[in-house]
Amino acid sequence: MTAEELKNVAVSKSVDARGTACPGPLLEAKKAIGTIGAGDVMEVLSADEGTRIDIPKWCAKQGHEYLGTLEESGYFKIYLRKK
Repeated sequence: MTAEELKNVAVSKSVDARGTACPGPLLEAKKAIGTIGAGDVMEVLSADEGTRIDIPKWCAKQGHEYLGTLEESGYFKIYLRKK
């Protein structure tokens, strides 16, 4: 998705993991994915650089769709769709 599309996507669940270091954001995402339905979009907020790599890899492994990442001031917004 483009940055503009990501900014306008309807998010079902937002996980704020900015206060945790690797692997915290990924663990938070793993817990939260079970609380949304198939086809729903989850947003993960993280200040940890490794999360930009970990979440897309996890999505590929689990069959979820990685939608993209937006870089904000001091953190990232990572979007995925549950399959």
